[in-house]
Amino acid sequence: MPIGEGFDVASARAKFPALTQPQVYFDNAGGSQTLSTVISSITEYLEATNVQTGASYHTARKSTELCRKGLEASANFINADADDVVIGPSTTQLFSNLSIALEFAPHAEIILSTIDHGANISSWLRIAKVQNLSVKWWTPPSAPTDLTLNAENLRPLLSDKTRLVACTHTSNILGTIHDIRAIADEVHRVPGAMLCVDGVAFAPHREVDVKAMGVDFYAFSWYKVYGPHLAVLYASRSSQTQLRSLAQYFHPSDADLSTRLGLAGASYELMASIPSVVNYFGSSPKEAWNAIALHEERLQSILLEYLNDHKDVIVYGQRSSDASLRVPVVSFSVKGQSSKEVVEKVEACSDFGIRWGHFYSKKLVDEVLELGADGVIRVSMVHYNTEEEVRGLVEVFEKILL
Repeated sequence: MPIGEGFDVASARAKFPALTQPQVYFDNAGGSQTLSTVISSITEYLEATNVQTGASYHTARKSTELCRKGLEASANFINADADDVVIGPSTTQLFSNLSIALEFAPHAEIILSTIDHGANISSWLRIAKVQNLSVKWWTPPSAPTDLTLNAENLRPLLSDKTRLVACTHTSNILGTIHDIRAIADEVHRVPGAMLCVDGVAFAPHREVDVKAMGVDFYAFSWYKVYGPHLAVLYASRSSQTQLRSLAQYFHPSDADLSTRLGLAGASYELMASIPSVVNYFGSSPKEAWNAIALHEERLQSILLEYLNDHKDVIVYGQRSSDASLRVPVVSFSVKGQSSKEVVEKVEACSDFGIRWGHFYSKKLVDEVLELGADGVIRVSMVHYNTEEEVRGLVEVFEKILL
């Protein structure tokens, strides 16, 4: 039964083969576990249709159709048209391709968020250097307990020279949800300015609707949304007029986004498995996502209640467990103990898999939170985690965080 037809955590877990192991997965922000239907789809493709697409013989036509359905499923998942999305190996790679395809006037301004993953920073810094652009840094106030990007704290940075604003929908460390619609409206008050959003940490937890948000560019990784190691990038129809094609010279300049930015970067067997992820959410995905949000709110409330009450713990980002404010990606540090030390203690006495580090949000960890080399302790949950698992982790913390 798809998840949208009556959410139950036990039935959801049964669809993930890895969850039969003793390991408890609390590192989901680094990559979720994979649906059994996705695994089967990849195997079936390689066994029966592993040929080059585009040929006219029977198996090639079938392979081409499977890949086309993967592209269409990716578009439908975010309420986009298939011509406006491209699939690639990672969000980092797709943002890099996008940055190369955009050409700005010299001395134009781009605004980058200091709380973003490096994927939505590094590519833009490289292009700024090549194209002689000015870079402004967007740092939200109230570290460490708020750090919310919003239209109000963006507004002072905008000018008539602004051509791109890049930010995260949800930080992969802080977990706070940003109001992207309001930010997009603020950006678009500047003629010609565009908004590029990293949705990697948001997409595993909430429904994505790129048209409702009004974004120009949006990307996330399927391997963090229960699927294969691929990513998808959306570009609005209006923003595509600003893109140069990266395709081979004989392709028309007005080709679809996949041709212009994809560079044949998506493996066919993985593309063909994407409909299996989309089908998992059933015929009423909104209902499924609402049920997921309620379940995840209960999960993070258990953990945050303990962490917020501990005198030696500093929680970074939104401290509330309200599902409208955050997703269950919870990061913290402990006074008197390094993050690495805490994680190693957890690993030594349990099967809970958590992480320490900067998680490629290095500017956030180093400059905004001003932490050391060990960064934060991160517990990242998704809907297949259980309340019992979270309570078990809290019991371990109670023993080692005296």
